[in-house]
Amino acid sequence: MFTAPSQILCTIFGVNIYYYGVILALSISIGTLVSDWFGTKFFGLKKDTVIDLAPYVIIFGIIGARLYYCLMDCDFYLRFPTEILAIRHGGISIHGAIIGGFAGLWIFAKRRNIMLLKLADVSSIGLAIGQALGRWGNFFNSEAYGAPTNLPWKLYIAPQYRKIPYLNEEFYHPAFLYESILDIIIFLILVFLVKTNRIKFDGFLAALYLILYSTARILVEIIRIDSVRYLFGMPIAIIMSIGIIILSTLFLIKSNKE
Repeated sequence: MFTAPSQILCTIFGVNIYYYGVILALSISIGTLVSDWFGTKFFGLKKDTVIDLAPYVIIFGIIGARLYYCLMDCDFYLRFPTEILAIRHGGISIHGAIIGGFAGLWIFAKRRNIMLLKLADVSSIGLAIGQALGRWGNFFNSEAYGAPTNLPWKLYIAPQYRKIPYLNEEFYHPAFLYESILDIIIFLILVFLVKTNRIKFDGFLAALYLILYSTARILVEIIRIDSVRYLFGMPIAIIMSIGIIILSTLFLIKSNKE
């Protein structure tokens, strides 16, 4: 059984330090270092290229992740606009991070005259392992949980974090854990393809990552009960994931023919 101890790791000079923020920082740092190592060893990039890229991807990624999340719950943030900046309270979206991060990637590629798709391939490796680690921030925030369950690996959710229809239910599927495990599997697949030299063209790895992650997200989203917004009775995260799968698949088909 999983039980989040607290959202707050410690307090320094009266300022609360949240597990979510610490885990996010660690996952970004590890993902950056992993991508930089692979970029140097397998993609012919100069050492520290990805480290130089990181501020662009991080800044634009965080902005995109937060704005996307706020847009999905715009009623609340229109009433409490100051909460938009309160990222320490949690509330970011991976789809927004991918969109924002790609914008940062594009700007960096233009400034350094490096092929955008090659940078995207390298970044996807670190992104996969970074997501696997970052999902544990949801654990401490008591979010990203699934339907009620009594399985041995059930997740206890305190009453204040439960959805109204499930106030009497104590234990839930740890959806964050499922996605973390799937992200690790995706990371291992990408590493295998790189190490066995099975990358067919620039952009192949990034497109494959997007397909695999989006598929994983759909599977996890099906059991989640804390999705922010729905469209046509379906979580927007699933709709976005389907769109990404279609576009990435078309890219692979088109690039394979060239």
